[in-house]
Amino acid sequence: MLAGCVGDCVHVAGVTRFLDVAERAGYRTHFTGPATDLESFMDAVTAFDPDVIGVSYRLTPDNARPLIEELRGMLASAGLLGCKRIFFGGTPPVAAIAREAGYFDAVFAGEETPHQVRLALDGATPPAPTAADFPQAAVARIRWKAPEPILRHHFGIPARSVAPTVEGIARIAESGALDVISLGADQDAQEHFFHPARQNPRSMGAGGVPFRTEDDLRALYEASRRGNYPLLRSYSGTADHIRYAEMLVRTINNAWCATSLFWFNAMDGRGPSPLEQSIREHQQLMAWHGARDIPVEGNESYHWGMRDAPDVVVCASAVLYAHNARRMGVRDYILTYMFQSPPQLSNAMDLARACAIVELTEAFAGPDFRVWRQTRTGLLSYPVDLRRARAHLAQSTMLQMALRPHIIHVVGYSEADHAAGADEVIESAIMAAEVAGTALRGNPDLAADSTVRRRKAQLIAETGRLIDAIRALGPDEDDPLSSPAVLARAVALGYLDAPQLVNNAYAPGRVRTRAIDGALWPVDERGKPLDERARLAALAARPPA
Repeated sequence: MLAGCVGDCVHVAGVTRFLDVAERAGYRTHFTGPATDLESFMDAVTAFDPDVIGVSYRLTPDNARPLIEELRGMLASAGLLGCKRIFFGGTPPVAAIAREAGYFDAVFAGEETPHQVRLALDGATPPAPTAADFPQAAVARIRWKAPEPILRHHFGIPARSVAPTVEGIARIAESGALDVISLGADQDAQEHFFHPARQNPRSMGAGGVPFRTEDDLRALYEASRRGNYPLLRSYSGTADHIRYAEMLVRTINNAWCATSLFWFNAMDGRGPSPLEQSIREHQQLMAWHGARDIPVEGNESYHWGMRDAPDVVVCASAVLYAHNARRMGVRDYILTYMFQSPPQLSNAMDLARACAIVELTEAFAGPDFRVWRQTRTGLLSYPVDLRRARAHLAQSTMLQMALRPHIIHVVGYSEADHAAGADEVIESAIMAAEVAGTALRGNPDLAADSTVRRRKAQLIAETGRLIDAIRALGPDEDDPLSSPAVLARAVALGYLDAPQLVNNAYAPGRVRTRAIDGALWPVDERGKPLDERARLAALAARPPA
């Protein structure tokens, strides 16, 4: 292979790196240097007689156009067009001019995957991808893509029909930017799918895509059958749990189930079930998926965090969910870590809390219970200014990579201003992939920081005290930590509590929290931090509400 920067272009980094790749692929290479005039370039081609000729130009398209046309004439006069493979490399605008010229066998604009580059070097035409080229189950896809995390994004266009979401899913799939598309359903879809009479036509599409029939879901799934064939998944229903789960598996091959213990019910207004009944229903939903080897995602802890619960309560809820998931026969457990939630956490304390949850929950792991880490940026942490929001997505993703996640749930940078459309989903996913790839090439170990380690150890010890206190609420229970009655009582007594649960029928909402040195602590009336011994003692001394 012979290659060089032609005309007045002196930018050699791209072409020399490409030649390095070619050498690793078995080519002998020759570089003509920067700013090679066309006559000298053609002299080198004649002398070297390469199998592949590489042309690089990275200046303006207006300057590139006549240069490319002149080179065409010289190659034709030398009898090389159609006889030699000719590659072009440049910036995307210049690469577009090269494609228009029509005589290059491959044009590179810096956007190609390593696989695409290798196929071009091998002289192969990339075959049209099929579903068989991309694993269609969550755990298989994680293992196939490792060490890179698979990327997931929430998507559902608030509209009066599913048509805009169908079109958007097709564009996202064609882009290859995501491995998993999570359907963002409106509330009626989650709660009243099987009860059309209860649906409110005026709220159709409020908060997400309004799928109302199985055919709607099949159309959404069919739209994903292209590009890199991303998996589809949707949050669980908040009523008719098992029936809804069966429908999702049947229509969209639901990649995994996402459910909770304490949420998506009457306590948070997202479902009809009272708390204790809801806990039992969530356990049954875990067991149903576990029996079918379908992974289950626990979003328990981040819902407490979004309501400003103390860090220890967030950690304890993660322990309780992992305990229940294993108890219910789940084999593959996806644990979600929502960073920057609440936004007043510092990066160091945020990471310390996540590391504590990793150690506490992965203690449950074994041959029949695998724990997969999924990280995401806190929805409430995004700036409204989209320029700042893009920066926030990048820095949050870099922090998340300290956990070496298997899945990154990308949250579109636009979400503080408006729900992400297809273009914003693709852009956000590309940003996250770039940050993740950079981190995998070698990052300092942020989790080894002494401040992070001290807070992690503190949280692990404090969480153990809270879990022991909850266990003690059910001395006559075979397993108090999976007893719906005990878990509901732990909420009612304020063992598990959050400030935003004030005036709630199921929780006291009495706990006060404050960010102290970047961590979220429960505090007394004077604003002084309380450890778990003091907080639980205060709860025992307080008269019931």
